[in-house]
Amino acid sequence: MNTVKSLSELDKNALESKVKAMYVAVAENPEKEYHFEMGRKVAIKLGYDIDDLNNIPEPAVDSFAGVGCYFPMAGIRSGEKVLDLGSGSGMDAFIAKLKTGEKGEVVGIDMTTAQLGKAAQLAEENQIEKVSFIKSYIESLPLKENTFDVVISNGVINLSPDKPKVFKEITRVLKKGGRMAISDIVTERQMPASITCDATLWAACIGGAMQEDEYFAAIENSGLKITKIIQNPEYQFISKSAISASKKYGVKSISVLAEKA
Repeated sequence: MNTVKSLSELDKNALESKVKAMYVAVAENPEKEYHFEMGRKVAIKLGYDIDDLNNIPEPAVDSFAGVGCYFPMAGIRSGEKVLDLGSGSGMDAFIAKLKTGEKGEVVGIDMTTAQLGKAAQLAEENQIEKVSFIKSYIESLPLKENTFDVVISNGVINLSPDKPKVFKEITRVLKKGGRMAISDIVTERQMPASITCDATLWAACIGGAMQEDEYFAAIENSGLKITKIIQNPEYQFISKSAISASKKYGVKSISVLAEKA
């Protein structure tokens, strides 16, 4: 296990490579075992509506690697425009499209070519209109300001080395009165450099997890007002290293709803 002294010393290229490799595998080989649970079983356990899952492409559900279900709090309505950060193979984007109806639009953002390709192919094969997928980093969105009604993200922001910048970008692209509904991994206690600077544990959604008070402060400092926070105790890590860190430092899943004033 390769560790360094501080986050600033973490090789960002190594981190990105680890994260990409992990989620290429998730897209191409969802049946394999990872640090986290995947697929329909965990989606149902987290609270996803079975009818929603039955009405989107099954391969997208197979590659689901989210950490919570924010849809009940998101309240996505017909005709809204939704942005999905870290859209993966498209499960949440396709569910969002079910809720926006014919007049609504969904845009997915991901940095992993394999995930983007799978999502776009599924949209085309299943004739799902007004859903598009763009290759980009979530810290720098190629999108106009004041564009989206809702921004969603599931288990992805913890993978970013610059979370405050992500929240500022979310605020920028949201319309006035728009909302952010996300599920993510945070910690109750600060973790040591042996964890926060390990690229493998970042890719496993452990190493990059931010202490929860700092996480909430980053959201509100971006110009968003938090209106709801819920715990997701149903989400569990499954590898020994991830379970150990989770128990020792209070690594956990939460869902957050926030609004742009």
